[in-house]
Amino acid sequence: MSRESVRGMRWAALGVVYVVWGSTYLAIKFTIETMPPLLSGGLRFLVAGVVLTLVVGRRMRMTWPQVGTGVLLGLLLPAWGNGLVVVAEQSVASGLAALMVASVPLYVVVMRRVGGERPPAVTYVGVVVGLVGLGVLLLHDVGGSTWWGPWLVLLSAFGWALGTYLSGRLPVPANPFALSAVEMVAGGVALTVVGLASGERLDVTAVSARSWTAWGYLVVFGSLLAFSSYVYVLGQLPVSTVATYAYVNPVIAVLLGVWLADERFGAVQLAGGLLVVVAVVLVVRAERKCRTPVGTSEPCRT
Repeated sequence: MSRESVRGMRWAALGVVYVVWGSTYLAIKFTIETMPPLLSGGLRFLVAGVVLTLVVGRRMRMTWPQVGTGVLLGLLLPAWGNGLVVVAEQSVASGLAALMVASVPLYVVVMRRVGGERPPAVTYVGVVVGLVGLGVLLLHDVGGSTWWGPWLVLLSAFGWALGTYLSGRLPVPANPFALSAVEMVAGGVALTVVGLASGERLDVTAVSARSWTAWGYLVVFGSLLAFSSYVYVLGQLPVSTVATYAYVNPVIAVLLGVWLADERFGAVQLAGGLLVVVAVVLVVRAERKCRTPVGTSEPCRT
């Protein structure tokens, strides 16, 4: 495969993460209308993980350290990162949840700096601009929520950012889809166990058609397609570039929330969304020009 084709695949996969994951917040909202949150998330990742394992087949060969990486990332990404969002969306509007998850790049940049890296200055500017955009978006409420809901989403973002940061620093298999399968199975098992332990039970006769449809969408598009794409690009692009999906997802999530769930969106959100797009451009351009290795003291010059 030519270098141009590989590069095209990388950005196409990131585009899938940008678009599809923006729609999953509303799908989660519809799913938990009649399904318990933790069990719905656990079964989602379990089914997707098993299907992907069967598709990968013999290419699932992994060393024990690589399996350990998959399990750890599964606990941080699908279980901690996604699981807490699902719980929070019981009281938080889907658009607001997406906005709060956009704190992921800020966490990632701080982790990179603590880890000894020197992200280019423009990366910090992009993060600041993105946070300003999010602040503008939050000036106008997109739905009522409990006091703990937004904080739970911010905690989920920290877990997701930690998994994102560690993914490039731990032993991983050559096949990214094998890693994705292990992560989803591990995360699915964790969410299912916690859900059952907390008293959740799934009554399939009480689940609405809309919840089943939304859950199926999360399995096929949110997990099999988008999550696998996310794991793939983590090994192909700088982590700060990948993390910019958290700036694009809120725009899509808010628009879908307005269109399909009667969440409010006006001129203030439009202004904030434009700032978010500017932040994506700044960070992506900076990371494409410069990548400073761990332990390098010389700052990146862009």
